[in-house]
Formats: sequence, C-alpha cells, structure tokens
Amino acid sequence: MPRQSITLTEKNDAWLKSHIEDTREYANKSELVNDLIRRARRAEEINQKLVSAERSGFIEQSPEDMLKEFKAELKR
Repeated sequence: MPRQSITLTEKNDAWLKSHIEDTREYANKSELVNDLIRRARRAEEINQKLVSAERSGFIEQSPEDMLKEFKAELKR
C-alpha cells in the first residue's frame, strides 16, 4: 500500500484521535482516513448517478424517494 504524509490542522487531528478513542471502530488514524475517503467516494458516485439520471429524463422516482433509497443502501 502506498504511504502518504499529510498535514492536519490541530482541530482535525484532535477529532481523528477522539473519534478513534470514542468509537473504537478503528485501530489508527490511517484506517479512519481511508474509511472517510471510501465514504466520500461512494457519496460522489451516488451524486454522479443522480445527475446522470436527472439528465436522462427517465426519472420515475421523486428526489425524496431516491434519497431514501440511497440512504437505505448506505446502511447495508
């Protein structure tokens, strides 16, 4: 896996540390940062699909229904 060095603000570093300690879902900051990036990529993918669907003119779902569906998918 490629290694990266990033600089964080003190506030962001403190948030990462406290999130790791509070949730105990991640072993370290790298795991958390990778998960945040995965989530951002997934959100970007969903947004691109929404834009594509809106432009196609073949939308049968309301924006609210689509949002509910995407939120349900994220919980899986």
